Amino acid sequence: MTCHFNSVHMDLEEVLKIYPKKGISMGTLTFAEAIEYLKEGGKVQRHGWNGKGMWLELQKPDKNSKMTLPYIYMYTAQGDLVPWLASQTDILADDWYIV
Repeated sequence: MTCHFNSVHMDLEEVLKIYPKKGISMGTLTFAEAIEYLKEGGKVQRHGWNGKGMWLELQKPDKNSKMTLPYIYMYTAQGDLVPWLASQTDILADDWYIV
């Protein structure tokens, strides 16, 4: 897999080696960077979310899927998987981090 963080083309493994050193686990991703990470198959969450263990993931439909386009879903604090839409606060936040 490859990522395009900060306009630099990298393998996903390279991103995971570099970003933890920059404090990514403390919540330094922008929404745009979080979306790029989702596109590469990762999971993200916000530091400010109230529920414990909540995260987002991108679902890419295959030939057996009922859905025809990719979509983002959330794993909730109750353990449910639900479709997710970003709020204005989510879009403008810079406290996203990799799960």
